[in-house]
Amino acid sequence: MSFVDANTHVRGESLYLDDLPVVTGTLYACVYSSPVAHGRIRSLDYTAALTMPGVVRVLTAADITGENQIGGIVPDEPLLATDTVDFWGMPIALVIAESDETARAAVHAIQAEIEPLPVITDPREACAQGHLIVPPRTFRLGDAEAAFGACDFVIEGRADSGGQEHLYLETHGAYAIPLENGHIKLYSSTQGPTAVQRTVARVLGVPMHQIEVDVTRLGGGFGGKEDQANSWAALVSLATHRLRRPVKYVLHRMEDLRMSGKRHPYSSDFRIGLTKDLKIQAYQVTFYQNAGASADLSPAVMERTLFHANNTYFIPNLTATAYSCRTNLPSNTAFRGFGGPQAMFVIESAIAKAAEALGVATTDIQRANLLQEGDEFHYGQRAEGCEALHCWTDAEERFDLAQLRQEADDFNAHNALNKKGIAMMPICFGISFTKKWMNQASALVHIYTDGSVGVSTGAVEMGQGVNMKMMQVAAQCLSVGLERIRLETTNTTRIANTSPSAASATSDLNGKALQLACQTLTERLIAVARIKLGVKENQTVQLQDEQIWVDGQPGGLTWPQLIQEAYQQRVNLSEHAHYATPDIHFDTTTEKGHPFAYHVYGTAIVGVTLNCLRGTYVFDYVKVSHDFGKSMNTLVDRGQAEGAIVQGIGWMTLEDLQYNAAGKLLSNALSTYKIPDIYAVPQEIDVHFLDTPGSDYAIMRSKAVGEPPLMYGIGAYFALRNAIRAFVPDAELSFSAPLTPEKVLLALYPAFNPTLVPQTAGKASA
Repeated sequence: MSFVDANTHVRGESLYLDDLPVVTGTLYACVYSSPVAHGRIRSLDYTAALTMPGVVRVLTAADITGENQIGGIVPDEPLLATDTVDFWGMPIALVIAESDETARAAVHAIQAEIEPLPVITDPREACAQGHLIVPPRTFRLGDAEAAFGACDFVIEGRADSGGQEHLYLETHGAYAIPLENGHIKLYSSTQGPTAVQRTVARVLGVPMHQIEVDVTRLGGGFGGKEDQANSWAALVSLATHRLRRPVKYVLHRMEDLRMSGKRHPYSSDFRIGLTKDLKIQAYQVTFYQNAGASADLSPAVMERTLFHANNTYFIPNLTATAYSCRTNLPSNTAFRGFGGPQAMFVIESAIAKAAEALGVATTDIQRANLLQEGDEFHYGQRAEGCEALHCWTDAEERFDLAQLRQEADDFNAHNALNKKGIAMMPICFGISFTKKWMNQASALVHIYTDGSVGVSTGAVEMGQGVNMKMMQVAAQCLSVGLERIRLETTNTTRIANTSPSAASATSDLNGKALQLACQTLTERLIAVARIKLGVKENQTVQLQDEQIWVDGQPGGLTWPQLIQEAYQQRVNLSEHAHYATPDIHFDTTTEKGHPFAYHVYGTAIVGVTLNCLRGTYVFDYVKVSHDFGKSMNTLVDRGQAEGAIVQGIGWMTLEDLQYNAAGKLLSNALSTYKIPDIYAVPQEIDVHFLDTPGSDYAIMRSKAVGEPPLMYGIGAYFALRNAIRAFVPDAELSFSAPLTPEKVLLALYPAFNPTLVPQTAGKASA
């Protein structure tokens, strides 16, 4: 079995938040949100809404019994607006009604008078005016400024990457049910049950133990439900706390698009210096992160951007500075890759521009600067178990890069209006939360008297297959069949103080905790077997294939018999274990340390065919050599890699998130926001599992796979760029993603593009 939920998914029997049976007396909520991006609230009139049949109450900030604050890293985000609104869609009031339809209708009866204030949507403008979420941070290695003087070539430029809508199948939602003594059971579509529990308790002004959060599974998350689920959970909980009735709120797609944060758009400046042998000696980069109206997770995303400023290259002199800029957009948040892809796009743009300026192949510069074992990252950690060169050479040889290039050259020579482009995209991605205290997890295992096993962890299943991997860990450690294992829902009462299911660390952290619990239980059971079988001290006893083996032979005691014997001997058949990743640390005063348990490496070759008449394109292939370590489930891992690649390609080429100058979302529906469909997926995705030893810090040496493959999608941008240059060899192309068909068409015919601004071509110094 490759995926435990496969049967129920296919049959439509898997339970999500909106599938839960509705409790008698349930009320429904709907938010009245700001119709402007920035303004001062002069008045709020909800009298007409209150008089509508079926409307029970309208809640505002004045009804909050605790703190009107849901900000996690920085306390700068009110649950409900009070004096000002800071983005189009900011919640102002909450309508509670007897039906969902009534609640939504009543919202339209609310009137607000809002005095307009200046709207900022550009992070550079916000930075210039001093509107920062947190102070800027700088990571350094060597002396980049001095090193530029010794470089033979110095190239400067700018790179811009857009936002990205999570577009999970299941929208945000929460359902609060009152229990006795003021307690609340809360069903939430969240990646972070403890974050929801903590936020709700803060808003209500109650201890965390009064709030029980339960999550069966999510219909997708991609980071969008790591912290942004908190507000919807807090709103329904506030209503339940006030009215002592169940309250449910599941957002419509248009609401979710309008009010939720996205992947952070970035605007960045770079300067790169190389020697004649194409070694990168110096690199300076400044990132302007568009954080939106409040911090959310922006400071942490910004930090991850700084960590991955070099991608997979060794640069002895590097200075990276980042600004988290406050704008009047919905608060941007975590998205698969968590700031890493934005940084990698900039260094790849710098290398591409350098290659064009010097008249060499981009791959020559990439290959010459790959990390090697022992190289120092600009944050102090050294590359250990470095597979960068291994991945590159394997991809080059396995997929015959020379032949692919020859085929593209031959095609281009014989086709005037269709051109092929090829790019290589190496990656290096660190695995761990970059806040040390988040790298911990717990697991609870019950073995029942019939031999079946119940497992609880802090991992949230959201389509990534973590439930399957947890079942594999339990089954392998206890040496029982998968059919004996049941994964419980993720619940804050069973497993407290969880870290969110994010950062590609979920399987490692929760799997290691589960492994510890199962190992302890196994030790107890073997001790029982020794007594029962009268095994001598020098004889080996082990669990294997649901029975006890003694000195390599079946010992005559099956799993059910062993469990019964342990129970009758009053041996504890339950175990709670805790795991904390060892050896990781980071000092923000020096910006140095060892923040990652390990790194994941890989290289992709991306090929595209461009229709130069229409500006449309088809990705012919994505061929990947990837460092999975010792994969514990190749089907799950392959699925994760393929999905991440397509999502990355979507970010780089199709998904054009657009706000107007007034801060209103224009790409506010699936008719105006394009994601990859079956016709946009590459014709071939070939993912090779590289033979690597994995890492001791990875569960069963099976390296994390959720986020790293997304960065292969960046290669799609540069393959397209190369195809454009095959048609217009002297094209002056900006580095602006996504590279949509419209942008491609304007690049192919620059005479018809009045907005085209040539980039600085670079300079060669003596």
